[in-house]
Amino acid sequence: MFEYATIQQSNCNMDTIFNIVLIIMSVVIHEISHGYAALWLGDKTALYAGRLTLNPIKHLDPVGSVLLPTLLAILPGNFFFGWAKPVPFNPYNLRNQRWGEAIVAVAGPVSNILIATVFGLLVRFGLDLGLPIAFIHISATITIINLGLAIFNLLPIPPLDGSKILFSVLPYRWMHIRTTLEQYSLLFVALFVIFFSSWLSPVIVGVFKLITGVSLG
Repeated sequence: MFEYATIQQSNCNMDTIFNIVLIIMSVVIHEISHGYAALWLGDKTALYAGRLTLNPIKHLDPVGSVLLPTLLAILPGNFFFGWAKPVPFNPYNLRNQRWGEAIVAVAGPVSNILIATVFGLLVRFGLDLGLPIAFIHISATITIINLGLAIFNLLPIPPLDGSKILFSVLPYRWMHIRTTLEQYSLLFVALFVIFFSSWLSPVIVGVFKLITGVSLG
């Protein structure tokens, strides 16, 4: 069986810059997925804004795409995260007014889960397929990063995707709560990253093992 080495930072013994490139491309695909889901539901805002492209320059956020991943890669710990500029969409243009926003929101994490599954299976069957060990290591890194992005974004904390999914199922009379919570969204995210991000590690490790058959450690 393929024995995986000790995990550091993004859970793979790879160069920091390479990890940042991987996370940038992963968050870009995440955001594009939001835009295409909105387009599928009838909203062309992202299309007109030129955001349905894999060109990372169109999506980079100086803090979330460069500064934060770099700091997290340098600092001790295993939490590695980032974001791109949110792809704009107009919820009032969506054909499905009841579930449209939730569909757009879930499209991002789903894209990361699909990427993680594909590359996770390459880790599981890589040696049988004759893939180089280096490529299997890269696949493991991509799997971990995308699992982290998906699981983190599914948390029901504004402005993360999970909060939009949650608000879609809550009664309309609770919408004033959403407005209040979104005013302090960056504070909630910062508090979670500082105090509770370690709670995500066992979940990510468990899902990674489920897909790849490999234990991290």
